[in-house]
Amino acid sequence: MIPHRATAAEPWPGWVTSRAAQGAYGEHLVRVCELIPALLYGQVMDRKDLAVAHEQGDRDQVLSAVGLQAMEYRDELLETAVVLDVLALCHPPGGYLPRPYIEEPSGPDKADELRTDASAVASDLASYDLRHGMSRTGDIPPALQDGCTESERDALRAYARREWRAREERHGRP
Repeated sequence: MIPHRATAAEPWPGWVTSRAAQGAYGEHLVRVCELIPALLYGQVMDRKDLAVAHEQGDRDQVLSAVGLQAMEYRDELLETAVVLDVLALCHPPGGYLPRPYIEEPSGPDKADELRTDASAVASDLASYDLRHGMSRTGDIPPALQDGCTESERDALRAYARREWRAREERHGRP
């Protein structure tokens, strides 16, 4: 059996990305898709280590683990924002859920919910970067507020994409 070679069009065997995702991320899309299992696994392992230290009453280890998570927060915001953005781009175009969202019995449209989540995490990234001066690209859009527009949400997702490309290029990735 020939091993699968990840491409922007097919990062995993059988999973074909949309043209929108390919257009937004280009060759960086392969790296974004590699983050999906890494983020999920990393989150579980971080919590496991924290839970073990807590159960053992090891206050120093708990504080160390929390400190490490705080230091990695910006990277995790960026990585999560782009993963959610790619997943949202793989759905048909659509809108966002209103802010504030009021739960409906039928539940939200899943694609709209995914786009909304992508913009919400990108908003957290922009807020963090504004507070800590961490932007690599500048021109940080304002964080989301109640009643925000779709163009404000789109601007935040575009900001996360720019930050992602800048980080990847800084690390020598095409």
